[in-house]
Amino acid sequence: MKIVYWLAASTSALLLLACSVQTVSSKGVSESPIDSSMPHDMTQTLAAQSSTASSMAALESSVLQQINQYRKKKGLSQLSSNATITQQARQHSQDMASSRILSHDGFDTRISTIGKSIAYRSAAENVAYNMGYSAPDRQAVEGWLKSPGHLQNIEGSYTLTGIGVTKNAQGEYYFTQIFIKR
Repeated sequence: MKIVYWLAASTSALLLLACSVQTVSSKGVSESPIDSSMPHDMTQTLAAQSSTASSMAALESSVLQQINQYRKKKGLSQLSSNATITQQARQHSQDMASSRILSHDGFDTRISTIGKSIAYRSAAENVAYNMGYSAPDRQAVEGWLKSPGHLQNIEGSYTLTGIGVTKNAQGEYYFTQIFIKR
């Protein structure tokens, strides 16, 4: 197992606050339809990609469920998943998994892109990385909950979220959760 790392960032209006903390992460894969007229090898490749995308979506769903269970215990409203935000979170997780660097690089750009279709007052982001755990999603969430910066984002007055999880060829999971307050 590898040591895990977490990073948290948030912005309110034009202010960007970045908080570095030690802990976890992961990556997401795009889904491709399978065309029966394709050669058998290509069909198998696309089927494997679809299966991987499905398992990453299951991890994303699990992270949302865990975060919402925590928020409910604290008397906070549940976060609603949003496809636009999820797309940005998935892309960031894929970028981190490809570069094998855990970061908030491009946070302003992600939020700006989201802002083109969703009016917002504030935004935040948690990222995590891990490898070698039977439940990488649980490991990421547990790490975030133990970290003051991440916990602040999780407990924030946000209403929308998007989660992206990716696993690279080295077996490393990269996670991104973006929070939006309208």
